Amino acid sequence: MSIVAGVTVERLQNMIDGTPRILRLLPNTPAMVFEGAFALCSDNDLTEDELESAKSIYSTIGVVEMIPEHLLDAACGLSGEGPAYVAMFIEAMADGGVKQGLPRATAYRLAAQTCLGTAKMILKKGIHPGELKDMVTSPGGTTIEGCEALEKAGMRGAVIECINVSTEKSRSL
Repeated sequence: MSIVAGVTVERLQNMIDGTPRILRLLPNTPAMVFEGAFALCSDNDLTEDELESAKSIYSTIGVVEMIPEHLLDAACGLSGEGPAYVAMFIEAMADGGVKQGLPRATAYRLAAQTCLGTAKMILKKGIHPGELKDMVTSPGGTTIEGCEALEKAGMRGAVIECINVSTEKSRSL
């Protein structure tokens, strides 16, 4: 089993004597609190039972997605590094709250819980993120003002580019 970003099954097989059977797994740090996101791929030598065993083990500490190996770098850029990006977003939200007078600890708790609750709504209720945004946004209200500020600051483009450069870095390893 390999958790090394950017090192393909073929490269691993060439590094190891014999005929190794290889499973590549990209974990992320939320696994420490049983909320991980795992991207998993293997060579064709693993049996279905072996793959199911791996999925079963890792699903106890998070969500497991079987994906083709050529998409593993994208998963690395999205979910492997994602906790750092989400932490930056939470920190920025909290900084905004502090700027408006909230105590730092309160701002962190509110920002983190807002992200957690939003993610759970998307995952458990199957709500599309855009639909959820629209549910919160009223015409002429405070939310649309904030959304406009994020759009003007280029938030979507910055996040997309963040995933792009992380994916490319993984591919280059």
